[in-house]
Amino acid sequence: MTDHAAQAPLALPASSRVLGQVARRAEAVVLPVAALLVGFAVFSIFLLVQGKSPADFFALTYRAGFGTAFSWQNTLSRTAPLLFAALCVALPARLGLVIIGGEGAMVLGGVAAGAAGVALSGAIGLIALPLMAAFAMIIGGLWIGAVGALRYYRGVNETIASLLMAYIAIALMNHLVEGPLRDPESLNKPSTAPLPTPLRVGDIPGWEVHWGLAFGVLCCVLAWVLIDKTTWGFAARIAGGNMRAAQVQGLAVGPLIIGFTALGGALAGLAGFFEVAAVHGSANASLASGYGYTGILIAFLARHNPLAIIPVAILLAGFEAASGLTQRRMDLPDATTLVLQGFVFVSILMSDTLYGRFKIFTPERWRTGDGK
Repeated sequence: MTDHAAQAPLALPASSRVLGQVARRAEAVVLPVAALLVGFAVFSIFLLVQGKSPADFFALTYRAGFGTAFSWQNTLSRTAPLLFAALCVALPARLGLVIIGGEGAMVLGGVAAGAAGVALSGAIGLIALPLMAAFAMIIGGLWIGAVGALRYYRGVNETIASLLMAYIAIALMNHLVEGPLRDPESLNKPSTAPLPTPLRVGDIPGWEVHWGLAFGVLCCVLAWVLIDKTTWGFAARIAGGNMRAAQVQGLAVGPLIIGFTALGGALAGLAGFFEVAAVHGSANASLASGYGYTGILIAFLARHNPLAIIPVAILLAGFEAASGLTQRRMDLPDATTLVLQGFVFVSILMSDTLYGRFKIFTPERWRTGDGK
């Protein structure tokens, strides 16, 4: 037997192969959860430095976000836009793209929905609402799809481009709702004309949560099917692993990049539609609420898995819903929740360097004698 053969790892038995599959999947759960706990721990130190009790903070957060039926209603209402915003990040991430401009697609989608609602004010809801949603998705898809086109055709960094375009989108939204689309009767808070009742999205029967939540969950499931069960998703994963190799193999990388970024933008635009048609009743500055940026954290915490986005979005929505109560009761600044999100995001980014480093999660190293 040659030295090379003697040093090769032995084949694992069937039971070990099953354990190996479990170990690989466990890594994608254990490391993000550990990063989340580290972020909470660092935030607790931040509170202690200010003379505040971390136990009181998390107890208030649980009570306001998850403790009562009303708390759940508030949390789930905030979950809907976060699902769409996270998908705007997660779908392009399968191609190795970091898109952080979902906020821009969301606000422009909301403006598009509000403007379409004014134009369709005399139509019945069964016709007008799908048209409003389609218009919002088209605008959002074009906005983020343009980022993908810039990345593919001109080599422009998609992270910087999407962030800058988000600022442009917010400025454009402010211009439109304060100028050409402004309702003359909106004095203190410029906005488009209020949507008539037939063009408002109602609540899910038996729940006091609008239909955006159901559509958001459905979109997460469909996104998972697209990524894991279709040839387009397989091609996207191949291109995300090595884009140059994918091009050599003949994959249409350009359409994949533009298609996945446009689809992510369309979903962010759909979030804007629900914010206008189900929450605000018109397009105004409240559309720029930061959901698009929270969606970045959710997507990274979920490891860009559309199904994992659902529980993570509910968790982060609970913290958002509880932020007002914790700030009032504990006399904390308005930015406290943003500080918590910042600590968690840094922890998640640091945890990315740990994948593949622990022997327990790497079956290939179980019989190599490598104890690292």
